[in-house]
Amino acid sequence: MLKKILIVSFSILIYFPFVRSQTVIGKYAGEFLAIGVGGRPLGMGGAYVAIANDITAGYYNPAGLAQINYPEISLMHEERFGSLVNYDYAAVAIPYGKDLSFGLSIMRLGVDGIPDTRNALVDQNTGQIIYDINLPSARLDYSKITEFSDQDWAFYLTMAKKQSDKFFYGGNVKIIYRSIAEYNAYGVGFDIGALYFPFENFSLGANIQDITTTFVTWSTGRTELITPTAKVGSAYQFEFLGGRIIPALDLDIRFENRQYASEFHVGPVSFDAHFGLEYNFKNLFMIRAGYNDVKQFTIGAGIKLPKLNIDYSFARFSQSDIERLPDTHRISLILTLEEPKFLRSGS
Repeated sequence: MLKKILIVSFSILIYFPFVRSQTVIGKYAGEFLAIGVGGRPLGMGGAYVAIANDITAGYYNPAGLAQINYPEISLMHEERFGSLVNYDYAAVAIPYGKDLSFGLSIMRLGVDGIPDTRNALVDQNTGQIIYDINLPSARLDYSKITEFSDQDWAFYLTMAKKQSDKFFYGGNVKIIYRSIAEYNAYGVGFDIGALYFPFENFSLGANIQDITTTFVTWSTGRTELITPTAKVGSAYQFEFLGGRIIPALDLDIRFENRQYASEFHVGPVSFDAHFGLEYNFKNLFMIRAGYNDVKQFTIGAGIKLPKLNIDYSFARFSQSDIERLPDTHRISLILTLEEPKFLRSGS
């Protein structure tokens, strides 16, 4: 797997200098934004658009952030592909006045310590740097090998408002920074979300991401466009065995012509479903299961301590005939400043 990552990274670096002044619709250009955050939502397969009622709403549905009544802080760490890829998330959210909430979420996906051999191929006779590996005198000078990182950053600034007891709405301004070796890119995007409770214990949610199309401009002159994604969902909760069960269903609608990567499609429009289920026993501990858009079955658990929620999720890629990718473990924390002096005014 590491060898594949290095080959792909090196190929990208070779390609960049030749893509100046190009604007393309970058299929999967914003894929790192679709990973998800929080042990609770990820344990439910990411089916959270209609549930979002905590700090992670800034990611899943900005409208849901208006439901918090105390300031919250969240952290999450994830390692993928045998620790080759590190994914981190941190967020802070505060209620303001009777019906507003504000939040800041930060995500980083990184592959660090990638060997850079671009200037390490030399002529064994002269010692000069060459670029034709097919020359008989070509050899690799290990002393000239350096390292670089491939990093993707996203910053979400969220505002949400409670319009009534049944309807909430909100939006994100997100800033994207990407870098690989000496190349970098910046982008700005916008999301809008809504949350509606048509009747007790039933909710509908929608989040349109990159609603105006997000432009990511590289230092090479290349500009990638991240097309809008519509995420819609529903959730219902009912009492069962002394606790509460919440089934949820989300649907991702994309317009990137993902004919082979999606669960089903109609022309260029693709559809991917998320299923989730949570059993909450008296708000003390929770168990979860789900199925996400990349065809992973997920499970999870959580425990609620005074002012602190600890959530864990586990995901496994399906078994192939050749090899199975390493399992993915996520642990997240949500600290709630649950004290009278921090309580939302009017609550």
